[in-house]
Amino acid sequence: MAENKSSVSKASSYQEIGEYWDAHDLGEVWDKTEEVKFEVDLKSDVFYYPVEISLSTKLHTIAEQRGVSAETLINLWLQEKVNQEVGK
Repeated sequence: MAENKSSVSKASSYQEIGEYWDAHDLGEVWDKTEEVKFEVDLKSDVFYYPVEISLSTKLHTIAEQRGVSAETLINLWLQEKVNQEVGK
């Protein structure tokens, strides 16, 4: 970890930073903080597709019976179908 990574806690590792904030409140050191600006560029590798409500309900029921999430079941079934189509 870079030196001065945590100016408030004076910690030298992420573990020490966590321990510091477990024991302290930001209100105790608010006057030592300063405003910063940063940009976050979130790019998702997940795409969402609409599913009819009745189909979604059935899907959730089947997934629950199989002990997996609906998302996992959808991905498994889609992968099977894509593999079939690509293999043609």
